[in-house]
Amino acid sequence: MHTVVVGTSGTTADDVIAVAREGARVELSDDARTALAAARSIIDALAARPEPVYGVSTGFGALAVRHIGPDLRGQLQRNIVRSHAAGMGPHVEREVVRALMFLRLKTLCSGHTGVRPEVAQTIADVLNAGITPVVHEYGSLGCSGDLAPLSHCALALMGEGDAEGPDGRVRPAAELLAEHGIEPVELREKEGLALLNGTDGMLGMLIMAIADLQRLYVSADITAALSLEALLGTDRVLAPELHAIRPHPGQSVSAANMSAVLKGSGLVGHFQQDEAPRVQDAYSVRCAPQVAGAGRDTLAHARLVAGRELAAAVDNPVVLPDEGRVESNGNFHGAPVAYVLDFLAIVAADLGSIAERRTDRLLDKNRSHGLPPFLADDPGVDSGLMIAQYTQAALVSEMKRLAVPASADSIPSSAMQEDHVSMGWSAARKLRTAVDALGRIIAVELYAATRAIELRDGLTPAPASRAAVDALRAAGAQGPGPDRFLAPDLAVVEAFVRDGELITAVERITGPLA
Repeated sequence: MHTVVVGTSGTTADDVIAVAREGARVELSDDARTALAAARSIIDALAARPEPVYGVSTGFGALAVRHIGPDLRGQLQRNIVRSHAAGMGPHVEREVVRALMFLRLKTLCSGHTGVRPEVAQTIADVLNAGITPVVHEYGSLGCSGDLAPLSHCALALMGEGDAEGPDGRVRPAAELLAEHGIEPVELREKEGLALLNGTDGMLGMLIMAIADLQRLYVSADITAALSLEALLGTDRVLAPELHAIRPHPGQSVSAANMSAVLKGSGLVGHFQQDEAPRVQDAYSVRCAPQVAGAGRDTLAHARLVAGRELAAAVDNPVVLPDEGRVESNGNFHGAPVAYVLDFLAIVAADLGSIAERRTDRLLDKNRSHGLPPFLADDPGVDSGLMIAQYTQAALVSEMKRLAVPASADSIPSSAMQEDHVSMGWSAARKLRTAVDALGRIIAVELYAATRAIELRDGLTPAPASRAAVDALRAAGAQGPGPDRFLAPDLAVVEAFVRDGELITAVERITGPLA
């Protein structure tokens, strides 16, 4: 099994995905252990002084005015975890919790938080044991970090609360730790606070969404090309010289992908042979690279922000080891991550919208240039894909609602001490829903476009298109014919897109698509 080593210099998106989704093992580097010990020595020195230090010898948030004596500091750290583990609602997905824990571990290992090495090692042990604390949907405002989600994870480290074992059963965390020989953590000064104060949940979801959207953008370029082909459109609008004079990089990438899929097609260009020859295709076909390309450029910006956040040490207060001091700060504010999470929900909704418009065009006999109504076998007796498009339209409508920014909202908390929050966790949660919806929308377009291509008798599709059709049929999604129970076919197509099989089939002909 792949092992990810956590050091002082941050980590990579690939490492996050390996731990979250693939169950990669986690190890602490020697430099991380050294940095952890050095930062802890600063905390211990400050704890021994009579002057109050936030997070070390004071209360938290609006209660920071109270100085806490040495005899109550362990209880203080336990209490912040227990009281902040106040989430409600459905359980969050296992991959999200694993990403959250791994990213918190990454920050601890930076040497800027002041926890002991054994606390970091316990997080690694819990991840490696396949133990996943129960985290709830609601509880984070995305400022002072993802407090409630991280608190539920910290609670499990203490041997309290519930967790999911490697077998998927939810049990008391104490039982699971004992079964795997993991000693519960006894928190000391600042350690409870350091376990809670980060953007790790929203960042983990951003990283996974970027990976998923990269795959879906390539898939959407393929389905756009298949729809263009099925509609007998022209590929002349994909010429690189046309995109070079408007130099948005994503646009050129999408156009190149579509051109690669359409290479050798016997369907493109037949638009001139209609009874009423077309001068140009509709926007949903002609402007596909411009819309998908703008989304790709937004995705590139999100990747830049995620990389910066991966390099960050987010905590409050932070230890500055070179200066031997601890300082309060506002780096826990989730605004940078929240904004790009919302940006991605917007561009994903627009990609879904243009894909649905192409599907509708394929099904409309007045705009499909010779295809049967709804791609039905015997229109009137058969309804074809009429209601598949309804499902797709419902998903598009849902995505438009999900595109409303969460980060534009703020609800003051902690007796107005935390009077402006990012709502980044909410932005991340709705983006995950939007990504799932987009995959289904692209799947419906793929289902319609492949059926339409097969209905173009006497015309030969591009080799890459033929490969997509053949692979989809081999996966179990049936081709043209009389009406049948559609939901199973749509489930097959959804999995075909989600698992990357569409890209794999096409790239066997085209080579790698960007």
